[in-house]
Amino acid sequence: MAAVDRAAIAAGTPGLTLMQAAGAAVARAIRRRFRPRRLLVLAGPGNNGGDGYMAARLLEREGWPVAVAALAPPRPGSDAALAAAAWRGPMLPFAPEALGRAGLVLDALFGAGLSRDLDGPAAAVLRAARASVVAVDVPSGLDGATGEVRGFAPRAAVTVSFGRLKPGHLLLPGRDLCGELVLADIGLPEAALRAVPARAFHNAPGLWHLPARGAEQHKFSHGHVTIPGGAAMPGAARLAAMAARRVGAGLVTLAAEDAATASLFRQGEPGLLVAGPPPEDLLADARRNAWVLGPGLPPGPDTLALLRRVVEAGRQAVVDGGALTAAAGQPQLLRGAAILTPHAGEFGKVFGSPPGDRLSAARMAAALTGAVVVLKGSDSIIAAPDGRVAINANAPPALATAGSGDVLAGLAGGLLAQNMPPFQAACAAVWLHGKAAGLALGDARPGAPLVAEDLLHQIRAAWMAAVEK
Repeated sequence: MAAVDRAAIAAGTPGLTLMQAAGAAVARAIRRRFRPRRLLVLAGPGNNGGDGYMAARLLEREGWPVAVAALAPPRPGSDAALAAAAWRGPMLPFAPEALGRAGLVLDALFGAGLSRDLDGPAAAVLRAARASVVAVDVPSGLDGATGEVRGFAPRAAVTVSFGRLKPGHLLLPGRDLCGELVLADIGLPEAALRAVPARAFHNAPGLWHLPARGAEQHKFSHGHVTIPGGAAMPGAARLAAMAARRVGAGLVTLAAEDAATASLFRQGEPGLLVAGPPPEDLLADARRNAWVLGPGLPPGPDTLALLRRVVEAGRQAVVDGGALTAAAGQPQLLRGAAILTPHAGEFGKVFGSPPGDRLSAARMAAALTGAVVVLKGSDSIIAAPDGRVAINANAPPALATAGSGDVLAGLAGGLLAQNMPPFQAACAAVWLHGKAAGLALGDARPGAPLVAEDLLHQIRAAWMAAVEK
């Protein structure tokens, strides 16, 4: 977004005009959410502070009691200096004592591009805030690129940002610290936005489109998902299979590792196909175009050997659970898979603990394996080998339950079977998974539990919600 700002100014939009629009957006967001009260604006020396000065002027004109406490003066001749010079209201010392009578605090100290930890007087003053905080761009101290806290960041009630979201608005803990997120249009020219192509996206319908179904199609038109299942945890494969069916796969087969497991699988849903061992024999049928490997499988050499056979046969593979951890410390063994779905523990086993943030780690893993990597969590990251990432923000904490990941793997496999490209299939599966969880919880209080089976009953409704968007 810094590059977009520069492109907009280079194309003829004055920086001061953008600053005025940003200040107006902040003032508007405050007016709509708070009754007039004593407002203290904490102003930094850069453009973020300039936005704060602009908002202060507008709210004072409307009768709000406003004061400004400046961390440091803006650079002479800058747009922020012009904004500061236009402020004629009260100035308070930049110290914790300045917050004593404030009924609302506007954090306009630092924006998303903060390059160092927040400490010293800035951190001390923000720590002293007892009133509600409204943040300009991001809460100061929050890294806009990663969502991580640099030293200290306050918890805002509202955050007003401009033009486009930053990854830090969606990634934890940033998402929680931002409070209500307001994205304002400040008149950035479309040409400036196009000049800096996005590589990170908010995962939602529109980034992807679910497969259409025509009257002339038949079950084989919608693909055939095969899911090998082990005797130790047969429920995992069954959950994946039921999810794949409900997301639209034409046929789904559970491939049992032995006759006893096959008998158990046959007691499940009537529409599920069951095949006896060995699962490798099923590769002779080219219509079995998508495989889900891992739910309930042991993390051993046999599982890895099956993955290699599936990849060498040219099939699309979703790799989860045991098939992932079978490659512990050897991520190159996963090359050729379409989608990998590790949670943090599995990611660490396979890829180790790379330095840097989760976003960078997911991109690294995707580039290393050539697969789309879904780094699961409340802020799941979907990373493609070409560097694109999508950040998911609709997953409730209740998804942290046994079997939830098996449902996600099945959703991804079912969409792959319908010929969705891996990145889009993974993004859609993650969003549908989160939406189904939200629908299953309904009006339950925050923190209410669910079980993986609850998700299955809401997949169709989640699908319809995606289509309607």
